[in-house]
Amino acid sequence: MSTITPHLWFDTQAAEAAAFYASVFPEAQVTSSATLHDTPSGDSDVVAFTLWGQDFMAISAGPVFSINPSISFTVNVDPSRVEDAPALVDRLWGALSEGGSERMPLGEYPFSKRYGWVDDPFGVSWQIMLTDPAGEPRPPILTSLLFVGNAAGRAEEAGATYRDLFPDSRPGRLVR
Repeated sequence: MSTITPHLWFDTQAAEAAAFYASVFPEAQVTSSATLHDTPSGDSDVVAFTLWGQDFMAISAGPVFSINPSISFTVNVDPSRVEDAPALVDRLWGALSEGGSERMPLGEYPFSKRYGWVDDPFGVSWQIMLTDPAGEPRPPILTSLLFVGNAAGRAEEAGATYRDLFPDSRPGRLVR
């Protein structure tokens, strides 16, 4: 199955953000960088990086768009696959929350013994979760889409549209 690579739009901080994430996550590295010249935003840095098996792209293309929590990344730390998983949750939380803002404090919730939701210093939203090893296996990083405002209640419709566009896709988890 092919995958979709999230592409993060930054004003000027793409290289800085990619280097930061590569220093925080397991199995992470910046894989390439280039400068696009004479774009509508001027010269724009484009950076490719991998975090724990998930590919990302980042661009410094000016203040045209802003990162917001309608897209967040769920980091699944599975104790059956990660040695000292609670410590990794705490380390990720500490690094991503320093200079960022907390949406849900790191703590115990009905769906996870250790979970927190934070916007990092660059504004990217992360949901860090100690997963239940008896539950459904999940990749370490999942992209989560939030449907609010005029799109509220339309997640199933959007999912069906996306699956029609990408024929070898399958539905993920829908949380109301």
